Amino acid sequence: MSYFYRLTKKRETAMINGKRLVALCTSRVYDPQIHGFIEKFSDYLKERNCCVFIFAINSDIYWEEDRQAAERYVFHLIPYDFVDAVVIMDEKIKSHKIANKIIRHASEKNVPVIIADGRYENTSCINFDYEKGFEKVVRHVIEYHKVKRPHMMCGHPDNEFSERRIEVFKKVIEENGFVFSDSMLSYGYFWADPCRLATEELLEREELPDAIICANDVMAITVAEMFKEAGYKIPEDVIITGFDGYDEIYFTSPKITTASCDIILLAQSTAETVINTINGSKPTNSYITPIFISNQSCGCPEHTEHPQILLNWFNESFSRINDDNRVLQQLSSSMQTSSSPGELVSHMECYKTDNLICVVDRNIFNSENNYFTVAEKYMHPKDFVIMFDSDHPKDYKADTFTMPEPNEESTEDVLSVNIREKITELSCTGYPLIFNSLDFMDRPFGFICYYFNGYFISNYTNTMSVTNSLCTGIGGYVNIQYQRTLLDRMDEMYKHDILTGLYNRAGFLKVYTDLMSKGKYFGEKVTVIMSDMDGLKYTNDTFGHAEGDNAIYTVAQALASITPENGISARFGGDELFSVIFGEFDSEKAIKQVEEYLSSYNSRYNKPYKISTSCGYSTSIFNKDYDFIQAMKDADEMMYAVKNKKMVNRK
Repeated sequence: MSYFYRLTKKRETAMINGKRLVALCTSRVYDPQIHGFIEKFSDYLKERNCCVFIFAINSDIYWEEDRQAAERYVFHLIPYDFVDAVVIMDEKIKSHKIANKIIRHASEKNVPVIIADGRYENTSCINFDYEKGFEKVVRHVIEYHKVKRPHMMCGHPDNEFSERRIEVFKKVIEENGFVFSDSMLSYGYFWADPCRLATEELLEREELPDAIICANDVMAITVAEMFKEAGYKIPEDVIITGFDGYDEIYFTSPKITTASCDIILLAQSTAETVINTINGSKPTNSYITPIFISNQSCGCPEHTEHPQILLNWFNESFSRINDDNRVLQQLSSSMQTSSSPGELVSHMECYKTDNLICVVDRNIFNSENNYFTVAEKYMHPKDFVIMFDSDHPKDYKADTFTMPEPNEESTEDVLSVNIREKITELSCTGYPLIFNSLDFMDRPFGFICYYFNGYFISNYTNTMSVTNSLCTGIGGYVNIQYQRTLLDRMDEMYKHDILTGLYNRAGFLKVYTDLMSKGKYFGEKVTVIMSDMDGLKYTNDTFGHAEGDNAIYTVAQALASITPENGISARFGGDELFSVIFGEFDSEKAIKQVEEYLSSYNSRYNKPYKISTSCGYSTSIFNKDYDFIQAMKDADEMMYAVKNKKMVNRK
């Protein structure tokens, strides 16, 4: 029985296992901040009869850049027909294009959207009041520590977030009697490398600032490192502060003063907004003020709020990263070199692939086409099937990998009909399901669903490396299988005569040599039938070589029609054709059937010429001493005797 109950009167009656379904769109679930958000957010919603599906990428898109990121396909998989609300962590995904696309699709299905840390029209938005938080840092440095030469390390020029923080800096210093000048600003672009260049220029000044207020923590850490390398002491020679509250600030020396955009408060506020929205509230905007954290880099006492569990996680991760990488590398390599889908799946089972199902488009196993190089316009909607289920690995390890028949009701989302019952079953735990897209060569081909009975960050960290390994393993297998198909085609082309489709000389000798080496038919009778066309030169000279080729092709088809499956038919050149047949065989009857085939062809097509051939045969026992050349000569002699008899009769 289906786990889904879907009523049509109102959207809010959609349920999964009797619970509301909330889709969370984010990135890097293994990041401690995002992990903390997920735990708080999911637990809050679980208590209010909701389940959470997490659609996550593992890298930054970097806002409006044009780089293709196939993993963004995961956001295409949101099952809007079953979702009650969509949450977008805008600052984590970092792509207005993706966010606007999700909002558009949600709107088409009347699904409300909540934005965590971002601003979009017709949505409920929960944001940090960055200006208030940054102002707390600036005022602390200027008014509490009484610095004389304040300086600001800004983000991007003309960037909205950077410009707002610059205005805060200007306001506070001017209120405290400073005259602002552009020399008080450097631009570190929010990232380490450009910040290094800006800091190098700053260090070359004759008079250095006694305080550098950075627009984010990444730049603060970078500035602090470079000043220490240059021989300056922090905070004795220069105060350095950051902003954002990244976890890295607790592992620096000295620890960085900052204002923390508390992800837990954001999770709480976002979850509350989700419930209010589902219950009918209109879109709202709300703000959270970042928490000021004084620390050693400004001369204040050490702040040790950071939980010890994170340090333990770092230690545990580094201690086993080499073993994990080795296991996943071997898994990926074994998958790529598999000879069949069944063998491919058999290599997927290991301790690193616990608690997941792997879902793919069934079309990846069509080796006639390379799934990853077919033009997008020729791609069909994906037909999802479960390829591997870590709960039941033996069900997907058959020698011949089988899949359910295509279903016309399939949809291209995580609740497609072929996989819906399994996904629904996994949602019963109350913990969120995490979805990563599978992609290879910038072409998505499925997804992974991770399900964990808890929030251990080591499990969340596992997702990125496993996803990458399975992408490479499956994608590499598909590529190699297609290459094998191409090689097989080339081999067939090399072995077969292009006109008749029969084996050519090289192809025949390869097959014949293989039979001799294996001794497959030793002890059985072997018959060689030789065929030589009658009047081919006349046909070529009178009606052209195209008609001559047609005559050769027709005789070849006649000869192939009487050759059993274990026989070999070949054309060594010209119009000389032959078949080698193993076992009991009535040669006279077979030759008569060839003549009947050609007679029927002549009557049906009424060509201005008649197609006929003369045949001879020889029969002996196949063994290691069998002389094929002599057998051909014997059959050839009979064939010419038949041909000469025909010539005498015509006279």
